[in-house]
Amino acid sequence: MKFVVYRRNDFNYKVGVSTVRNGLKWMTFLTSAGMFLVLLGGALVTKTKAGRGCGSDWPLCNGKFVPAYTLESMIEYNHRVVTGIVGILVVVTVVLVWSRLKKQTDAKLYAAGILFFTLLQAALGAMAVMWQQSSAVLALHFGISLLAFSSTLLLAVTVWRLERKPKTEADPDPAVGQAIRISKGFRNLIWLITVYTYIVVYLGAFVRHTFSSGGCTGWPLCNGQWIPELTGATGIVFMHRVAAAVLLLAIIWMAFLANSRYQGHKETQSLAFIILALALLQVMSGAWVSYTIGNEEVFIFSSLLHTVVISGLFGILSYASVRFWELHRLQK
Repeated sequence: MKFVVYRRNDFNYKVGVSTVRNGLKWMTFLTSAGMFLVLLGGALVTKTKAGRGCGSDWPLCNGKFVPAYTLESMIEYNHRVVTGIVGILVVVTVVLVWSRLKKQTDAKLYAAGILFFTLLQAALGAMAVMWQQSSAVLALHFGISLLAFSSTLLLAVTVWRLERKPKTEADPDPAVGQAIRISKGFRNLIWLITVYTYIVVYLGAFVRHTFSSGGCTGWPLCNGQWIPELTGATGIVFMHRVAAAVLLLAIIWMAFLANSRYQGHKETQSLAFIILALALLQVMSGAWVSYTIGNEEVFIFSSLLHTVVISGLFGILSYASVRFWELHRLQK
């Protein structure tokens, strides 16, 4: 077996190229895709109010392995089946990473994160079925699922980057790339935006689980007002809208800094552009959600699109947080 020596921040990594190529890369991508389906399935369960489709039984559905063919029971049961299959993929992926990439600390850390968040979201899901939970706790379930998805995405990207060979021994590690001075302030700004995005996501999940989407009709005004009465469902939705607006402004500022301070560094500018594009798309999808509240079939589709975009945004922000941390450490 041939080995390629990679350098990253004063550490030497010996990675067996044939080992990395031996199905591990595709396993991580498959796990990431599966976790994304779990996210969508959970959002669909909430939007269709199918969470009680299997009664209070878990892991059975109304006391059966195969439930009755009602819409609610099939949606809930299919979500459980997909989650179970993805759980198996997670276990296999974690075992492969820890056994084949023993010296790859970041990959092992992401794998551990996947396992932890997957078990936690499964436990929260089971408790939500067997015992009534508050909307605040149910909203946390989506947030944990998002962390599990981001961990799988980071692991998939890490394994993919390991497979890229430097052109010569003198070339920089492709996992680090072009050396550039990323300031501590810009790095911290990305971290702050990522954490704040998670808060906005939680507020959005809280809107779903309290079924408050109808609290604000119209967009960008809420019930025809810039500042509506801040009570009940209206207050919940308006709080989410304000938080999302602040997030968009922060991302616009970040993109401006990336374009003005790091001209010529394509990776930094590309990441900033993708993050900004997803943030704008998220705002537009949120507006579409508001306009389709009265049409149940379209409303479910627009809500799922809203979930898809925010999941992609948070995943890219998570990667950017790690990437800019790496680039900042190049200064030392």
